[in-house]
Amino acid sequence: KRVPYRHNLKGRSARKKPLLQTAIKKARLQFATAHGDKDRTFWRNVLWSDEKKIELFGHNDHCYVWRKKGEACKPKNTIPTVKHGGGSIILGGGCFAAGGTGALHKIDGIIREGNYVDILKTLVRKLNLGRKWVLEMDNDPKHTSKVVVKWLKGQQSQGIGVSITKP
Repeated sequence: KRVPYRHNLKGRSARKKPLLQTAIKKARLQFATAHGDKDRTFWRNVLWSDEKKIELFGHNDHCYVWRKKGEACKPKNTIPTVKHGGGSIILGGGCFAAGGTGALHKIDGIIREGNYVDILKTLVRKLNLGRKWVLEMDNDPKHTSKVVVKWLKGQQSQGIGVSITKP
């Protein structure tokens, strides 16, 4: 136990990071290479979008504590839990562009394609993206659904230059 301390090692939880497969790493490198030389005027019309699930009580994380023998049940050494996880909420519309950030929308239940299209309409209008904009999103099925693709193609048919890229 003293040897790790001598080498300045302490008990800690491991940090989490997304598991990136080789294909995803290559796609991200290709995206960075293709867009690395774009000027500021291009980036003014880019909308970056994603959503987030937040645990209402507790967390999906391992917690590690240092404690003395017999102090296991002291409040400072415990994490409160509830049966069945305590629930969560999904926030959609988390986005940003050069014109600012988009408002978060609480999603009741599962986010559906129609909800996502409504959120996109609101964001494009509020962030003043103009007649030509680029939507950056991940490959989540709700982003690539027929309803969303149809709406984006409808935007293109109205003369709005919408380009979709998935880094």
